[in-house]
Amino acid sequence: MELDHVRGGVLGAFIADAHAMPVHWYYDRRARERDYGWVEEFLSPRNPHPDSILWRSSYQALNERGEILHDQAQYWGRKGVHYHQQLRAGENTLNLQLLLLLLKGVRNRGRYCPDEYLYDYRDFMLSPTSHSDTYVEECHRKFFTNYARGKKLRSCGMPDNHIAGLTGVVVLCVTGIDDLNVLRKTVQSHVGLTHQDRDVLRAADVFAQILWNVLRGMELREAIEAFGSDFFSRKNACRWLSSSDGQIIDSKYSPACYVDKAFPASLYLAWKYANDFSAGVISNTNVGGDNCHRGVVIGTLLGAANGMSNIPERWKRGLSLLSEILLLLPDDSKQQKVSSLV
Repeated sequence: MELDHVRGGVLGAFIADAHAMPVHWYYDRRARERDYGWVEEFLSPRNPHPDSILWRSSYQALNERGEILHDQAQYWGRKGVHYHQQLRAGENTLNLQLLLLLLKGVRNRGRYCPDEYLYDYRDFMLSPTSHSDTYVEECHRKFFTNYARGKKLRSCGMPDNHIAGLTGVVVLCVTGIDDLNVLRKTVQSHVGLTHQDRDVLRAADVFAQILWNVLRGMELREAIEAFGSDFFSRKNACRWLSSSDGQIIDSKYSPACYVDKAFPASLYLAWKYANDFSAGVISNTNVGGDNCHRGVVIGTLLGAANGMSNIPERWKRGLSLLSEILLLLPDDSKQQKVSSLV
């Protein structure tokens, strides 16, 4: 694997999430245009969020083992509250902060082990100072409800069919596991900790195979066509190129978070913008819907295909976690093989 492409893949995930964050889950594009315009740079979110459903979302911790909302609980049940209201321009949402947690654990220990990640995950989520994101996704709420009921960490995962379940694939693909079959097994183990859903696990396997091959020199479009055929059609993609991305996502896929439509939409946008990192990230953001988690797939693939050296400096300078991420990624003098204990 070329290090420039490894670093580009990881940074791409964080950049695409941070860029989409202020307009995450905007489904009304006219409202996005009114509130933010055409989003080209990192921006801070602001209230009110016209499409927010926090007013009808709820979570009640059964006991201290389920207390994951902390001081953000006061905002649940209110109308207009932005999901990421306390984040600032260039900062990342909760699931990307958990991706950083996974990267730290693998790098520091020199291996991936599900149980060790689960201990880190539990401690992070139960600490009131770990993060300041208001929204905590359903998979985490289900997990910690089970944990509060006394289940062991390995048994707390539940069925969840959202594309956010693919986030951890990025780290597992770039941390030095040099056998594809071991990687695929590791990916299935990790994703299944929180997302026990057939479609999510199938998409995770496809994502891992595409990324694995791109990091080893395969052209991105070729890799998507070769390994993503269950989710992607080259024939259709070529026919749709003259239409706007919003039109295609709305009519052929969906801007929502469900993996059966969100993952194919991600592959389409990654394929379309295979040679243009910025254009792909910007388009994904402005399409709206679950653009943060769709962006993880798109940003990873575009970053890996084009390399960190081809990601414009403004994206890197504006990313809040840049220094911390780079310290955890290999450079020419620090290459680490990582084992997997699944």
